[in-house]
Amino acid sequence: MALTHKQRRFVQEYLRSETGTEAALRAGYAALSAPVTASRLMNDPEILAAIEEGQQKRLDRVEVDANYLLKRLHEEVEADLADLYDEETGDLLPVHQWPEVWRRGLVAGVEIEAVFEGRGEDRVQIGTTKKLKLSDRARRIEALGRHVSVAAFRDTLQIKSLDGLADRLARVSRAQTAPDVVNAEPAPALRSDAHHSTK
Repeated sequence: MALTHKQRRFVQEYLRSETGTEAALRAGYAALSAPVTASRLMNDPEILAAIEEGQQKRLDRVEVDANYLLKRLHEEVEADLADLYDEETGDLLPVHQWPEVWRRGLVAGVEIEAVFEGRGEDRVQIGTTKKLKLSDRARRIEALGRHVSVAAFRDTLQIKSLDGLADRLARVSRAQTAPDVVNAEPAPALRSDAHHSTK
């Protein structure tokens, strides 16, 4: 059975937001019933298949998957800042000589500032200061991972078994409502000779 226009729109919107309720609203479903509608749609095998197909097409188009992200993250974590400087002079290398991993966005910017000595007519430039601003590598990779739906950074919760859950909840409930039990053991007796001084 083919998906209706609204269902296809739901799939498209879900691929954009990955939030069922938001996708239902944007697809034109009623606001009051959007959460219930989203839940129902997300349990429909045809809709789930369409979502999965859309995610796969996007991955194929962008050619990014979890392995690529992990490889890139590893390269960035291992990138050595010393590779940006001339070994002999210590000067910052021209950008075209930087290793590719740094040119792909690890450096957010370079601030170049002239350094002067003297005042007035005696003022002379004696050098330059170059400051590198590094980008937030982890945040950028995480955003990329979330955007292409590879779920490389998605937290997952797996419930393996609900057996015994009702019993455990009942025990916790009984423990919270049970009266406090007073310890019936007598306190240890104090030795009277330890508190008296002898003359």
